[in-house]
Amino acid sequence: MAPFDRPRTGGSPRSVATAGDTWWYAAVAAEAAGSFSARIRIRMRRACLAAVLLLTVAYAGLVLTATGRRWGDAALAGRLADPAVAQFLREHPSLRGLGTLSLLLAVVLLAAVGALRKRYALTATALGTVAATLLAAALLQRYAPGPHLVDASGAAVRSGFPSGTSVIAAGTALGLVLVVPHRLRTGVVGLAALWAVALGAYGIASGRQRPGDVIAADLLVLAAFAAVVALLARRGRIGPATRRRLPPQRLLVSVPLVLVAVAGLAVGAYLLPGCLPGAGPVPAELPRIAHRCGQALAAGTGAAVAAVLLGLARRVDLDPGPAPYRLASPVPEDPFPEEPDHEIS
Repeated sequence: MAPFDRPRTGGSPRSVATAGDTWWYAAVAAEAAGSFSARIRIRMRRACLAAVLLLTVAYAGLVLTATGRRWGDAALAGRLADPAVAQFLREHPSLRGLGTLSLLLAVVLLAAVGALRKRYALTATALGTVAATLLAAALLQRYAPGPHLVDASGAAVRSGFPSGTSVIAAGTALGLVLVVPHRLRTGVVGLAALWAVALGAYGIASGRQRPGDVIAADLLVLAAFAAVVALLARRGRIGPATRRRLPPQRLLVSVPLVLVAVAGLAVGAYLLPGCLPGAGPVPAELPRIAHRCGQALAAGTGAAVAAVLLGLARRVDLDPGPAPYRLASPVPEDPFPEEPDHEIS
């Protein structure tokens, strides 16, 4: 870029001759077609739209259709028909309190990591995204159109689609993408995602959440954080990370995460056609199969959401240094003097 270019109209009044001032050149690089930031912005925007589309499909199939609601009821009842699940819940009654405590500790960990690294803006962005996603989930639960659900006693039951607990768990796991250093991102976020998957599996087994509620929460969180990364790319707040060979310790987390995603989605897709209840009486074995199918789909979706975001941001440094743009030569006070014969071609 020529050293005598004018600042763009409406830009900052600061002079480009200021030593070390590279704000305008970094903005131009982020907005240029084909630049690194533009490619990441397009990639994240597509991921956000895909997550919203899948969330809409899940809502239409699991809430608005009678078959989807009956499948959710069967998966909820199947936890009692599975002896292994019932025995596990009887032997570990304290897991419910530990799950709530772990959610609180996860939010504190997210804030503490950002504060210790002095990345206050990114920490506030991560926490704000979790709060905004939780608010969106609450609005969907309250105002999204759907049938009025009642329990066995006839009392109205509030919709849990998407699950607020799963939103917090998945939100804190994916929020670590913004505050954790790039070299530690895969391991830390992968472990947090596996914890969120385990927490969702316990919620389904205990009857507090339906499989569709957990799946919708994961997709909603993915859409939110993909949009946040796209916005950071739009503002030129990202940069290319240093390419390094994947350390062996990262494989200990990334490989199980991918295996859970692939195996969960494959097993769930295999069991789903055989456990969709019809209009007649429900077979005795169907609730147990529906529960296992719901567990597999929820675990696969939770792991896949984290793997997708990590894969899309694998070469992205969300905490880059100053942009490497410098003026080639000193800039005079008025590079375009008012001369009668001066003409800009």
